[in-house]
Amino acid sequence: MRVYRSIWAVTASAAILAACSQPASDEGEDVGSTTTDAPAERQIVQIDPNNDPRVWLEDVEGERALEWVGGQNERTFDRLQGDERYETLRDQALAIYQSTDRIPYGSYSGGFIWNFWQDAEQTHGLWRRATLESYLTDDPEWDVVLDLDALSEAEDRNWVWRGSNCLAPDYDRCILTLSDGGSDAAIRREFSISDRAFVEGGFETQEAKGGVSWIDENTVMVGLAIDPEDTTSSGYPSVAYRWERGTDLADATEAVRGDADDVGLFAFRAEDHDGTVYMMASEADTFYDTTWWYLPIDAEPVQLPLPSKSSIQDIYQGELIFTVEEEWTPMEGGETFPQGALLSFTMADFAASGELPPVKTVFVPGPRQSLGGMGSSASAFLVAIDENVVGGLEAFHYADGQWTSETVPVPANMTISLGSTNSHHDVAFMNAEGFLTPDSYYMVDAAELTVQEIKSIPARFDAEGLVVEQLEVASTDGTMVPYFVVRHEDTVMDGTTPTLLYAYGGFQVSIRPSYSGSRGQLWLENGGAYVVANIRGGGEFGPAWHQAGLKMDRQRIYDDLIAVAEDLSERGLTSPRHLGVYGGSNGGLLTGVMYTQRPDLWNAVVSAVPLLDMLRFHTLLAGASWMGEYGNPEDPDEGGFLRSISPYHNVDANGAYPEIYLYTSTQDDRVHPGHARKMAHLLEDLGHDYLYYENTAGGHSAAANLEERARSDALLYTFLMQKLMDDVDPLDAE
Repeated sequence: MRVYRSIWAVTASAAILAACSQPASDEGEDVGSTTTDAPAERQIVQIDPNNDPRVWLEDVEGERALEWVGGQNERTFDRLQGDERYETLRDQALAIYQSTDRIPYGSYSGGFIWNFWQDAEQTHGLWRRATLESYLTDDPEWDVVLDLDALSEAEDRNWVWRGSNCLAPDYDRCILTLSDGGSDAAIRREFSISDRAFVEGGFETQEAKGGVSWIDENTVMVGLAIDPEDTTSSGYPSVAYRWERGTDLADATEAVRGDADDVGLFAFRAEDHDGTVYMMASEADTFYDTTWWYLPIDAEPVQLPLPSKSSIQDIYQGELIFTVEEEWTPMEGGETFPQGALLSFTMADFAASGELPPVKTVFVPGPRQSLGGMGSSASAFLVAIDENVVGGLEAFHYADGQWTSETVPVPANMTISLGSTNSHHDVAFMNAEGFLTPDSYYMVDAAELTVQEIKSIPARFDAEGLVVEQLEVASTDGTMVPYFVVRHEDTVMDGTTPTLLYAYGGFQVSIRPSYSGSRGQLWLENGGAYVVANIRGGGEFGPAWHQAGLKMDRQRIYDDLIAVAEDLSERGLTSPRHLGVYGGSNGGLLTGVMYTQRPDLWNAVVSAVPLLDMLRFHTLLAGASWMGEYGNPEDPDEGGFLRSISPYHNVDANGAYPEIYLYTSTQDDRVHPGHARKMAHLLEDLGHDYLYYENTAGGHSAAANLEERARSDALLYTFLMQKLMDDVDPLDAE
């Protein structure tokens, strides 16, 4: 069991997908008033968040809005799909995504490796399993447990897999989570592995955000954002119920209730190696402040005495393991634990007394370290630890009240991602990759502390002559910001290299070196360079690196990225004519700010599934949950700062801007598509160049299947080639 903030709004993957288009506004629509700024010719469009002339675009399924979207998509397709390179790029990307020699990543439980698989024939996917012995061969014998394509056809639904939760130790009864079209809202249905069927009269919920966890074979803990009284202002559940088999959900017993202004409340099951089970809940008071609850079966909930900025990770050998994202002194005059520390206490002692037992230190990261994935096995607690954004793996042991550790040998200079662990056995998995090194999958023996490579993918692109550098640059306040550059070794530093700069900068998400066949074939092989900036706001160097850019300190994040962009030009790798910037979700806000604050640095800006209206974000879908990251638009000080950075509110009617490519998804119920829609509509009204594309399915990833992913990639790289590689910019050709 690892407790992640699974609701958290903004996923940052360097592989975020892409697509495009460009809008034409409705006649007679008000742009908004303009005001003259210094210098005199600058005119910033003034948009009142309470009287926004484009609020009609926030009607996600509105007829008028969708008609507008259709026109924008057609316009974008005409240009990008009309490019002779588009089909080749799409076919290359699709071949990679549908390749049968991909690694079938899996988790081990109940004696089987469990895997979810999609390919050219199985577009919705297969949930399947194999014995460990078979899985370790080159050609495993897979037993298909559920065919999602057949289910989608039978039920006439566009089912997207969202995972399974199976009850230990038999792992025969599972709660499956399925999303219609890829949205975060999903249904949960009880499934019998032995019967290969959904359980008639079993646990089943209507579509909603939330979750279901097993208590025992006849009882689950459920929290769903269905009824308004059980839903927070962020659109997540505010209460957890104990639901007995054979009864109506309406008759379930309330276990714990949070507040309507929380982000959400989520119950979960924590199971130790000896089978001891503790039911718990995280009440997210804000995005980063949590009240943790222990939920005894026959008693009132008991608050865990943890600091508000903390995260429970797992239970190992009776120890509840957690991290603290703030300095913490549990007892007045007692020991102080530093920010970022990994700590533990004996859970049984707390359950018996309700008082905080002695706290032990598991590990304290250094100033250039950060904690990655972690989890319990039968013999060790495994933790992935990055050192200057390079991965390692450590095994921790607990005995006689003390923690000790040993380093697990892993491939050097790689990104190490710890995958499946299980407290009932010593089989764990990890992935190793680099910008130029294809993924390899390793089985970890947590008892012997050895790793064995068991799967790998072939090279997806020609890396001959490519090099990776890790550089750094001083930001405005002197902070050194690292970044990676992937380029050809014979690159002439004359400023002409087409360069794509990617960053995220938020929510303590680390952007680490990753292998992408699509990026390699579609961009690097065609002469492009790729840069990843590890700017503040991320988690590359722990909580302090993230918290340095929260709320009204957020300009530091943007200054970091500006410094990297300027450094790329100063080193001669590229120049504004050949430099593009790309980010998705929170990264889409980042690139939107780059568009308005420093348009002179780029010739192409890509803003994917973005936040752009920072004065109304808290009123749209899950937006209220992110005020812990961005601030409250209704607070005079925070709201004033947000107005100063909000891309939608800082467009100069007379400004000279690079072309921006905005793309989003109609089915994204996390970041509202209205952000991208309204920004595109404003730019069209002002006569600024842009492309806009909206996928009508796919959720926050903007793609529900492999074909959509390939199309998104092809649209993205066609746009970037036109803007950064071609001798003649398509806008100049017009």
